[in-house]
Amino acid sequence: MKPKILIARAVFPEVVGRLARYFDVEDNQSDEAWTREQLIGKLQGKQGVMTMGAERIDAGLLAACPELRICANMFVGYNNFDLEAMTAAGVLGTNAPDVLTETTADLGFALLLATARRLAEAERFLRSGQWTRWTYDLLAGFDVHGTTLGILGMGRIGRAIARRAAHGFGMRVIYHNRSRLAPELEQESGAQYVGKEELLREADHLMVVLPYSPDAHHAIGVAELSLMKPSATLVNIARGGIVDDAALAVAVREKRIAAAGLDVYEGEPQIHPDLLTVPNVVLTPHIGSATMATRLSMANLAADNLIGYLIENRPLTPLNPEVIKPAAGRV
Repeated sequence: MKPKILIARAVFPEVVGRLARYFDVEDNQSDEAWTREQLIGKLQGKQGVMTMGAERIDAGLLAACPELRICANMFVGYNNFDLEAMTAAGVLGTNAPDVLTETTADLGFALLLATARRLAEAERFLRSGQWTRWTYDLLAGFDVHGTTLGILGMGRIGRAIARRAAHGFGMRVIYHNRSRLAPELEQESGAQYVGKEELLREADHLMVVLPYSPDAHHAIGVAELSLMKPSATLVNIARGGIVDDAALAVAVREKRIAAAGLDVYEGEPQIHPDLLTVPNVVLTPHIGSATMATRLSMANLAADNLIGYLIENRPLTPLNPEVIKPAAGRV
C-alpha cells in the first residue's frame, strides 16, 4: 500500500504525476486557499506534505496529525515551520536550497538597478503622458557601477550577488554576516568583511539577504536607516520582517535615504499602505525565484525529499536530521 501525501498548493502537473508513482496523492490543483482547519482535515492519514511557505506547521497542527512524518517546503525559507516542535514530534522538515540561488540573485540585481535608476518612476511618468520634453535632471538617479555595495547576509545568494557586483559592475563589495566567510570565499566573491555600522555608513546601495529568525526581526529599523547615506538605496530580497517596512517608508518619504526596492514584506501578501504611496520605492510580489525552470527545480527537490525520506529514508536537504532513524519515527 502506497504512503499517502498531500500537495498543499497547485504545482507543476509533471511533479504531481511523478509523485503519484510512489504515493497516494491528494493535490490542490485548483489552488484553493484552505483554512488551518481545512489543512488539518486534509492531513489526516497523510505521512507527508509538500508545502509552499504559507502553511504553518506548529505543535497544534502536529498534535492533530499524528501520522505526519515529513513536511517538504518547496522554498529555501521555512518561516512557516516551527522546527523545534517538529523535532519534538519526530517530523522531518526539508527545504529547497541551492536551486534558486542564481535566479534570486538575478532578481536582486534587477531590483538594485531599477531602484537606483528610478525605472518604476520613469515608466509611470511616461505612461501617464507627463513626458513632453527633455531636461538635464529628468528622473536622474544614481550610478551602480563603481559604487559601494553593502550586503547584509552572506550566504549563497549574497555571494552570488557579490560576484555580479564585483566582476560585472566593478563595485566595491562589503558585507556583514553573523560569521565571516572563509578567505577563499571572500576572494571568490570579491567581498570585504566589515562591522554592521560600517556597512550601513559606507554602502551606496544596501542589499538585505539575511535568513529570517526572531533575532533578525527588524534588523533594519529606524536606528539602522539613520546611519545610511541620504543618497543610499536599500533592496530587500530576504524575508518580510527583517526590514521595518513602516520605518522604511518614512525614511524614503523624508529623503533620509534615496530609494528602496522590495520583493518581500511584513505580513505579505498584505503591503504596508505607506509603501504604496511613496514614489521612489520599487515593489515586486515575492518573485525572487520566479522563472519556470527554477520553480520546477524547486518543486522537484521537494518531491525528491518526500520520495527520499518516505521511500528510501534518505532525504536530500533535511533541516532537522536528528529525527531520521532506521525506525523512521512515526508511522
